[in-house]
Amino acid sequence: MSTVRFAGISKSFGAVCALAPTDLDIPQGEFLTLLGPSGSGKTTLLNICAGYLAPSAGRLVVGGRDITSLPPRQRNMGMVFQSYALFPHMSVAENVAYGLTVRRLARDEIAKRVADVLHMTRLDGYGHRAIRELSGGQQQRVALARAMVIQPDILLMDEPLGALDRQLRKEVQFEIRRLHAARPRTTIYVTHDQEEALVMSDRIAVMRAGRIVQIGSGTDLYARPVDTFVARFLGESNLLAGTVDSIGGGRATLSVPGFAQPLDGRAADGLRIGAAACALLRPEAVRAQAGGLLAQVTERVYLGELVAVRLTLAGGIELWSRRLASEWSGRDGVEIGWDASAISILPDASIGS
Repeated sequence: MSTVRFAGISKSFGAVCALAPTDLDIPQGEFLTLLGPSGSGKTTLLNICAGYLAPSAGRLVVGGRDITSLPPRQRNMGMVFQSYALFPHMSVAENVAYGLTVRRLARDEIAKRVADVLHMTRLDGYGHRAIRELSGGQQQRVALARAMVIQPDILLMDEPLGALDRQLRKEVQFEIRRLHAARPRTTIYVTHDQEEALVMSDRIAVMRAGRIVQIGSGTDLYARPVDTFVARFLGESNLLAGTVDSIGGGRATLSVPGFAQPLDGRAADGLRIGAAACALLRPEAVRAQAGGLLAQVTERVYLGELVAVRLTLAGGIELWSRRLASEWSGRDGVEIGWDASAISILPDASIGS
């Protein structure tokens, strides 16, 4: 296992900046996810780490060694692609063994490693199978086994679950997490799926327009996003636009059209008095509360044990609540509220973008 350090790494294609100068340290054995929309720079950063792209500036240091100029074959990194990139004319075992074969390992060592990694990925007995005989989830595990069998210093994964259906994707998410827990290896995972990031990661780096906007655990990013972009990307959000009235003591107040009183909440960095901002209120924090604000239930979306409810307040303000179905059962006119600690006042990331 190795630490990874991106020191001022950037990448431009002509006049287009795909990745702004980026500093990022990944501790040994950490599972880090790069999360962001298309064009945010996450795959560019991953490909620079793999050696498929040369950076325009900066250094890549792995295990204390500068590998910026090393070709991919000398970096000892395993790569899992979105398309899996399996060889259809080879069996499962031959696909998994490919990286060891080109490294000219002894036949007995290859057989031992392949058997070990097939067992680890729950593919025992599949070594003789043709790739076309496998399900999508099994093919994904073959691709993962092929990347792991070379015993890489770093494991890189570029949206490897994108081709799977929702249920299978959830199953494989836990499978990858199980494998990482069993044999921790420094892992960089690219996705635009917030659920994948939250389920599997030790830390998440949210990217936008070639920059890392915020990095931290899933819990930190969900509870304390730095702006509305991160809030939208990590979970469902009620965002109420307004103007900052006051800032002090780690708190801020926001005047929101339709609310008689300013909303008070935790102040994120970057707020300015008189500037536009948003109050963040997560749906699970909105509840029925005697003596609260009057609202009408205008839509119900049943989610099994939970129900998502659209609530319309006086003045047309809409909020979503996600609570136990019994809380809203048979109710149209309700009084709602939330804990004072549930609101954060965030800079509006859409302004000037």
